[in-house]
Amino acid sequence: MNRVRDITQINRRQALAFSLIRFRSVAGGAREISSIFWSMGIGLATGMGYLVYALIFSVFVAIVLLALTKYRFGAKTKVAERSLRISIPEDIDYANLFDELLQEYGHEVLLEQVKTTNMGSLMELRYYIKLKNIAEEKELIDAIRTINGNLPVISGRVLSTHAEL
Repeated sequence: MNRVRDITQINRRQALAFSLIRFRSVAGGAREISSIFWSMGIGLATGMGYLVYALIFSVFVAIVLLALTKYRFGAKTKVAERSLRISIPEDIDYANLFDELLQEYGHEVLLEQVKTTNMGSLMELRYYIKLKNIAEEKELIDAIRTINGNLPVISGRVLSTHAEL
């Protein structure tokens, strides 16, 4: 009967520990959360007197985390997605004007919008582009400025318009 009472008390302590973690801290990334559960597992095993299991568990989790870190598991590759807004005089034919240049600097290029500005004297072209090399962004802007007569060129991050719950 004492064994059942001990297990019930341990389960209550575990539930209390999980609720404290859940409600008292801000949820972080996967690495932070796994570290919290790792330390909780070691603490629970140590508190119950299973030192050998705590050591084995600790070594196993450490090896797994080091391997995942070394091989960059789940790491996002940095893709430079940009929204390019290019102003050109209204008398220039914009169709295919920047296509060759943008294909040279980007993997994926899409003309999203054409708009008149400045009382119709300028056209604004809005492109979506995935750059091949983020370090060449200034070179791309300089090349565009030579074609559009040094009118404004704006490069910015792509804004997500997805509705979130």
